[in-house]
Amino acid sequence: MRKDKLYFLTFISISVIFLIIASLSIKYFIKVSANQLIEVQLESSKREANEFAKLINYQLAGGIDRKVVIDNVQNTIENTHNEASFICVFNWSGKEVCNPDKTKVGQKVNSDQSLLNSLNEENSSDKLYDLLLNVKNKTEDNDDERDGFKSEIVYISPVTESDLIVAAHVNLNEISTQISKLKTSFYTIFALMGGLIILSSFFAVRIIGSYYEKQLEEKNTSLESELINLSKLNTDLVAYQQKMEENDGPETQESAFETGKKRILTYIRNELIPTSINEIAYIYTENTITYVVCFDGKKSTSNTSLDDMFTSLDASLFFRANRQFIISIAAIEKIIKYGNSQLKILVRDADVEIIISKNKAAEFRQWLNI
Repeated sequence: MRKDKLYFLTFISISVIFLIIASLSIKYFIKVSANQLIEVQLESSKREANEFAKLINYQLAGGIDRKVVIDNVQNTIENTHNEASFICVFNWSGKEVCNPDKTKVGQKVNSDQSLLNSLNEENSSDKLYDLLLNVKNKTEDNDDERDGFKSEIVYISPVTESDLIVAAHVNLNEISTQISKLKTSFYTIFALMGGLIILSSFFAVRIIGSYYEKQLEEKNTSLESELINLSKLNTDLVAYQQKMEENDGPETQESAFETGKKRILTYIRNELIPTSINEIAYIYTENTITYVVCFDGKKSTSNTSLDDMFTSLDASLFFRANRQFIISIAAIEKIIKYGNSQLKILVRDADVEIIISKNKAAEFRQWLNI
């Protein structure tokens, strides 16, 4: 149940993080893409206006009657106002002489001069979307707008040696429709991508989590096995010590020490002291000096090295734990795990910790089972 809750919270967290990032980034992507779309439309409109201005100038210069030229232009551009961009022609007085919508011919040109100036700036490409969006909102609030579409002049190209001016329009409704489609595409892509990322991340977390859970279970199993072995070691130790206590008689001691010395000679300062083997808790060496420590805490020294000392002791009662210590089985209080497969021996009634290396641990286990 805990795992399911953890996975559910992970799923929710990834979803929230993605939504936050997407909400911040999608607006930027839409604006950049919309600016590029509008910029392409503007460049196309400017090019078309310039070409028409040159064409009208060429026809007028060729002697063609002005009215004929205007009629030809009107026939060419008629009913093109439903496209994203189109052109119209007006004279210096501001009256339209050619317009895709015939009903506007003869009317005054209505344009936003501030928009026209802004769009002609060199650095306007990064704010086209905001400019046209603001103009569209103003146009929608205009009560005088009665036609079926909303447009705005974005570029003008005067006809040389004539009173005519060619104006490039953009259909704000069409631009708005294209931007809406662009938004829909972006939201769809982000939704699909978000779902894929969230699900992929969720399953990846589950797979990685399952892998680490398996590793943890194997580690716990290994730890349990080590604890069982350690518990067995301590049980064997207690059993052996109890057996020694039950058989603690003169005959038993004589039999136990018949394979080694019954006592060793040690020194306390300059005094020579015989120390019984069964009184020794542990023996250690420090700075080339061998120290013999008894159960009562009495400490003495010996001229014998640790190696020679161990050969003279009963191997069933004493164990060479490492290069520094020899420990009596009766002095062991507890055995605990230490480090990586090492063992630590706590000595009874003494502040001493004896470490048995990984290589000697197996030998120590076998020694306890003697």
